[in-house]
Amino acid sequence: MATEAVEQRSAHIRAVTVTAVCSLAGIGAGIASAALASDAGDPIALVVLGALVLVQFPVLKVTGIVEEFSTKDKLFIGFMSFCLWFVTWGILLTTEVTF
Repeated sequence: MATEAVEQRSAHIRAVTVTAVCSLAGIGAGIASAALASDAGDPIALVVLGALVLVQFPVLKVTGIVEEFSTKDKLFIGFMSFCLWFVTWGILLTTEVTF
C-alpha cells in the first residue's frame, strides 16, 4: 500500500512538472513571437514555437522528470505549448503590444 502511494505521488509530480514546463514554454514562445514577428502572417512565429517545443524534450530528460517519451507525451507537450502560444500571441497581437 505504501509503494502505491509513492508511485501515485511520483506520477502526479511528473504530470504537474511537465504541464508547468509546457505552459511556460508556450507563453515564452508567444512573447518571443510577438517580439520577433512583424505580423500574424510571419512564419518566424511558428519557427519560435517549434524551437521551444523541441527544446523541452532534452530539458525534461536531463532533469530526470521524464525517462522516456511516449507518443502521448509528445502530443501533450506539443498541444499544450501550441495552445498557450496561440492564446498569448493572439492577446499580444490584438492589443498591438510592441517590443
